[in-house]
Amino acid sequence: MRERADSSALLEWYDRHARAMPWRVPPHDRKAGVVPDPYRVWMSEIMLQQTTVAAVKSFFEAFTQRWPTVTDLANAEDADVMAEWAGLGYYARARNLLKCARVVANDYDGKFPDDHDTLLTLPGVGPYTAAAVSSIAFDRPETVVDGNVERVMARLYDEHTPLPNAKPILTEYARDLTPDERPGDYAQAVMDLGATICTPRNPACGLCPWRKSCAAWENGTAAELPKKAPKKRKPTRHGIVYLARRIDGAWLLEQRPDSGLLGGMLGWPGSDWGDDPSEAAPIRAEWKTLNEEARHTFTHFHLRLTVKTALVPLDREPSTGMFIEADDFDRSNLPTVMRKAYDLVAKGKT
Repeated sequence: MRERADSSALLEWYDRHARAMPWRVPPHDRKAGVVPDPYRVWMSEIMLQQTTVAAVKSFFEAFTQRWPTVTDLANAEDADVMAEWAGLGYYARARNLLKCARVVANDYDGKFPDDHDTLLTLPGVGPYTAAAVSSIAFDRPETVVDGNVERVMARLYDEHTPLPNAKPILTEYARDLTPDERPGDYAQAVMDLGATICTPRNPACGLCPWRKSCAAWENGTAAELPKKAPKKRKPTRHGIVYLARRIDGAWLLEQRPDSGLLGGMLGWPGSDWGDDPSEAAPIRAEWKTLNEEARHTFTHFHLRLTVKTALVPLDREPSTGMFIEADDFDRSNLPTVMRKAYDLVAKGKT
């Protein structure tokens, strides 16, 4: 007869195998009374949305070294934060990061609220992030469900309902298992189990502390779970970007509107993105078109950008954007898709 899964077996495993994370208080330190910093927990959760742990670590360390407290971040210049974020993608997160920091600094005296419902009122904090912060930072028995937890629950209960329709079912399974004792460590333990043992491919079932409780292991279905509905084919959009350089080396850049993709980021002037982009040159010049496109994939579509270049005289004024002196231009301040366009030009692919 299959054993019922319980938190104690998983927590014993976590105490021995917890992953080391720059934002995490290890279980032995937590037992010794070390309290997680809610600011670091919140920061990590925002960064980890749709981004891997490996990609986030260096960004997290750079952010927390530069802005070690939520008040420091609240007082930062928008442009500095957006530049530091460049490369992480999903730039609405960076805008909400600043908004949230300022609300916490101004309305909560620099201290994050410790309950799920109040956390939900903060900019950029949805149900998952509110549950994660209240659980991990404040040891509240909230149900934390990310992709790793969904996979663990689907296998543990041999649930074959395809995602995303299975989300409410899997959340109920997770809620039933969430303990009142050490809920923060438990939440991290389930995520670690999914990331290191109950992996998408070739799960290491022989090492799993819940193996004897796992219906999918018993039925031989672990490798095929969780089921997923067929993905819709991503459309392809097209656009044009204009890389104008003044004869003194300055580059013509513009700050994108706060709303929409890449909101608030520096970028090259260009057209809208669609099926048939229209010419939108930002300055009068003899434009040359590169033979190679800048290509990038966002969550919901592929983007192909025609790259045009021009050298312009000192006295010519643009209709949009501003010239950034060569010494002040930093490629790393650009979002990834804009870097790709720059790299094509820098490599002389004409």
